[in-house]
Amino acid sequence: MNLITNNFHLPYNPKNIQRSQRLRKNSTKAENKLWYECLKGLKPQFYRQRPIDHYIVDFYCPKLKLVIEIDGDSHFTEDGIGNDRIRTSVLAGYGLRVKRFTNLEIDQNFDVVKQLIYDWIQSYQKPPLIKGETKEDLNL
Repeated sequence: MNLITNNFHLPYNPKNIQRSQRLRKNSTKAENKLWYECLKGLKPQFYRQRPIDHYIVDFYCPKLKLVIEIDGDSHFTEDGIGNDRIRTSVLAGYGLRVKRFTNLEIDQNFDVVKQLIYDWIQSYQKPPLIKGETKEDLNL
């Protein structure tokens, strides 16, 4: 499969390194908006255009195992929908959660998108309950 695997990163295709750098330099309007007005500098850290397996994901947070994708028109064709299903399945195989937004959602409902992301981060960072413990015990 020609994937590089090490202890610091998920497996990735080294051929995607240069492509991911180009994608960062030529981000879409929606990607730039989400990056500069929400994700950049956020804790835990997100990365842009990160190679994972044979794919390049738009945004990735390793600590939360969260991938955020911004879908343009090509994702709504029959081929695009099928490719996204396969891609999501492969990423889920690494234990990743994939969340998707459309360009239109970023453009017209940005405050809602940001709040959803902040809510996901909060929910992923809450400590798991120990058997017999309730949310009230943790003041959640």
